Amino acid sequence: MTVSADPKELLELATRLAAEAGRVLVEERPRDLGVASTKSSPTDIVTVMDQRTEKLIVEGILAARPDDGILGEEGANLEGTSGVRWVIDPIDGTVNYLYEIPAWCVSIGVEIDGETVAGVVEIPALGETFTALRGHGAWRNGEPIRAYSAQSEGKPVPLERALVATGFGYAAQRRAVQGALVAELLPRVRDIRRAGSAAIDLCSVACGRVDGYFERGTNPWDIAAGALIVEEAGGKVGGLRGAAASVAMTVAAAPGLFEALCGFLEVREADQDS
Repeated sequence: MTVSADPKELLELATRLAAEAGRVLVEERPRDLGVASTKSSPTDIVTVMDQRTEKLIVEGILAARPDDGILGEEGANLEGTSGVRWVIDPIDGTVNYLYEIPAWCVSIGVEIDGETVAGVVEIPALGETFTALRGHGAWRNGEPIRAYSAQSEGKPVPLERALVATGFGYAAQRRAVQGALVAELLPRVRDIRRAGSAAIDLCSVACGRVDGYFERGTNPWDIAAGALIVEEAGGKVGGLRGAAASVAMTVAAAPGLFEALCGFLEVREADQDS
């Protein structure tokens, strides 16, 4: 049974917890930080700070809303009874964080009855906080954002002039396929960017920092907040052939480019590993 929940209040809590997690990740990062464990492959890593900040966020949620559900990248999985679920990535871009590359973030999306209604992506090294409320818009540091680059002047960007972000999986076979796909796409676009964080790439689409984004292998915690931020900034997010964004494929762009990018990927069956 769904308990009454105000999305604005949920966003306020998510934003506060993301900021606190970001502070801890910056100020309390061990000098000798190393890999605590690996997941799907030796390159898919977890640090003690991933685990510590997920615990911090989960405890903060449950202290305020003990009946809510939680899904966290590092293992938090509570069903909940309120109809509200929090989808958490304590560090999206863990390899960047390990190597002290600034493109990493804290991502928290909040669902009511399966629909994401609020989201925050906190990027401490850039001093940026992206937020969105379903039906009310998206913001960077409190200022409204739109999913169009300054170069586009609010008009659809053709594929050949698009700056496109992407990411790569951890399995060697998937990487080989993704590398071949990017090699084919590169001559057909303005350029390619690879930041190393799906949530940051989505926020970059939402504020016009890049024109489009696609990636195979994203999990719910990678895109829960970022996808809402793109949509509330006027962009589109989905998979191929009309499917929803999923582990098979996530595509994000302003209208017009979204369809062109999906068309390129569909012809090449980019949601397959062969």
